[in-house]
Amino acid sequence: MMRRPRSLNSSAAGSFPFLLVRLVLVVTSISFSGRCLARTDSHHRRPSGGRHGPPRPVSPPSPSTTTFSVLQYGAVGDGNTDDTKAFVDAWSAACAVRSSTVVVPVGNRFLVGPVTFTGDSCQPNTVFQVDGTIMANTNPNVWRSGNSVLQWLEFKGFKGLTIQGSGTVDGQGSHWWSGGAPPATTTTTHVDADRVGTNNRPTAVRVYQSTNVAVTGITIQNSARFHLTFDTCSAVAVRGIAVRSPGDSPNTDGIHLIGSVGVSIHNSTVACGDDCVSIQDGCSGVLVRGVTCGPGHGISIGGLGKGGATAVVSDVDVQDVSLVRTASGVRIKTWQGGFGSVRNVRFSGVRVSAVKTPIVIDQYYCDHTTCANQTAAVAVSGVAYSSVTGTYTQRPVYLACSDAAPCAGVHLEDIQLTPAKDDGYGHLYGPFCWKAYGDEVRPVVPPVDCLMAGAP
Repeated sequence: MMRRPRSLNSSAAGSFPFLLVRLVLVVTSISFSGRCLARTDSHHRRPSGGRHGPPRPVSPPSPSTTTFSVLQYGAVGDGNTDDTKAFVDAWSAACAVRSSTVVVPVGNRFLVGPVTFTGDSCQPNTVFQVDGTIMANTNPNVWRSGNSVLQWLEFKGFKGLTIQGSGTVDGQGSHWWSGGAPPATTTTTHVDADRVGTNNRPTAVRVYQSTNVAVTGITIQNSARFHLTFDTCSAVAVRGIAVRSPGDSPNTDGIHLIGSVGVSIHNSTVACGDDCVSIQDGCSGVLVRGVTCGPGHGISIGGLGKGGATAVVSDVDVQDVSLVRTASGVRIKTWQGGFGSVRNVRFSGVRVSAVKTPIVIDQYYCDHTTCANQTAAVAVSGVAYSSVTGTYTQRPVYLACSDAAPCAGVHLEDIQLTPAKDDGYGHLYGPFCWKAYGDEVRPVVPPVDCLMAGAP
């Protein structure tokens, strides 16, 4: 038989509500204190692993974004403040993230000194998005740190790099061209043979020892020296860029290739004071298509072999290009005394307008008043010209080949060149050949009767 619970006496019953209230207050106080302690501790979290085990190392937090604007890293963008550090910091942050983008925003002008962006510690496939304007710092002090500075913006050691956008890279080269510029520097082992005496002028954009590189859309203007250089690169694509500098700006090659393979240049416009496209030693598998050149010195292979050097260039294809008021059209130039070869080159669909000499092979190239005669020469063979049309102002064809290493396999097909109608260009000359062997497929206007048939 169940027993009934004992009744509370009146004293206990009266004190029960009071005890209950105190209990609630104590529990509430403990709960509130616990919550406050958790918030405080959240600012000083210990590594996981328990109170008694050794703490595990803390990994840096994964970035929550793949886009890094230079403005977020302190860039001012007023065209007067040196923003170099902000560019370096933004690049360093982006390097930790795969397929990241460094943004140079539209509407700003960023003053930047010489800087090298390295890719060896970066995740693959970095994008440099240039929509604003980057301006070279012309303060002499920023160019006097240690050895020679031959590059302004250098990208080195990338596996997957894209430089793109609608913005402008402005080298402010007139500060160098006028001779009152940043400092003369020491010599370097990596100076192009044709560029004597310009070692103190930096190239605007240099991509070095990189693969899978794309440059699209941007404008590069007024470089102190070369505008865009690819050095020891592979799998390179240039598309839809513009290069702009005055026709009298010294040694300002537009796109300069050296030691690079698998390069394509498409649908770009180049106006400069030297070669619009310059193809140097160690290049092969080069395609140039849809390029407009002028002013400038044309599209050139060389100069090669200066100072007895050995140089090799092969498998170059130049298609559907336009040259307007340039010193040369499509040209191969080598120094006397050099060694090596130029072979398997094709120029097709070349349109010239008031070009001084549209077709040039010059194995006696010399950028001085006189050069010593030497026997050795870089051999030139397997060069085809087809569908070269337009007007010239001095001579239509100039094939000056070496006595010791005559040009072999020169092919002319569908060549139609006539004098420019403007009588202000001076005396006109006919085609010139020396030790050049090959064949013609008519029409060839004017006839190049000096081209010798057969092989040397």
